Amino acid sequence: MKTQDNKGIAVLVILFLALFFLPIKKIEWGKIRWQEPETITVVGEAKSTLKNQIASFSAGVDSVQSDKDKAVEEVNTKITDLINTIKNFGVDEKDIKTQNLSIYQQEESYYENGVQRMRKGQWRVNNSIEIKLREVDRASELTNLLTSSGATNVYGPNFSFEDTSGAKKDLFKAAMDDAIQKADMLAKASGRKLGKVVNIVEGNSSSNSPFLSAKIMDGMGGGGAPVEVGSGTVNQNLTVVFELK
Repeated sequence: MKTQDNKGIAVLVILFLALFFLPIKKIEWGKIRWQEPETITVVGEAKSTLKNQIASFSAGVDSVQSDKDKAVEEVNTKITDLINTIKNFGVDEKDIKTQNLSIYQQEESYYENGVQRMRKGQWRVNNSIEIKLREVDRASELTNLLTSSGATNVYGPNFSFEDTSGAKKDLFKAAMDDAIQKADMLAKASGRKLGKVVNIVEGNSSSNSPFLSAKIMDGMGGGGAPVEVGSGTVNQNLTVVFELK
């Protein structure tokens, strides 16, 4: 037991002497540094053309009368008739919704003793609905129906997509392949090799054919005009960071 205690004391003495006599402060210990891996960032792109899937319309009715109740009654009757007409056309009730309802009294100017004054005028009541047509090939038919109905304001069709998930799955892979190809080409050009993927940031967008403007539709009368459904573009972008070897 005493032998072990003596050894422990001897070790402490040696350490004390080393700390006292050795030039520890002059020793270059060096520094530990964490070196970030070298990387390269590229954007992979892919796009696909799809037929438009939805045609959206906006249609409204209004009434201007001195009696507010009569104006409201007229608008209610007209919008109910319009909705029933659209339902009979084949549009589901869930795809018809109120877009805007307004009731207000206009002001009008008059002169009294040579002085211009303002007073309450007639009541203007408006009700508009939004229509979503899923049978997009019938857009021309619905256009004709709306322009020959009692609607006073008609806008559309505005084409859009409803579901692009199927196309995006293929586009994601194509965009990734494009990113790998670009990164590999840049790595080889700099005498390096492509390493593992460090980070991916997804981005996508879509664009559709322009819609038929309301001004054109206002002048159609009952005859209407042909409407081309057209197509749109779905884009998939991936910003990919690769490690360089």
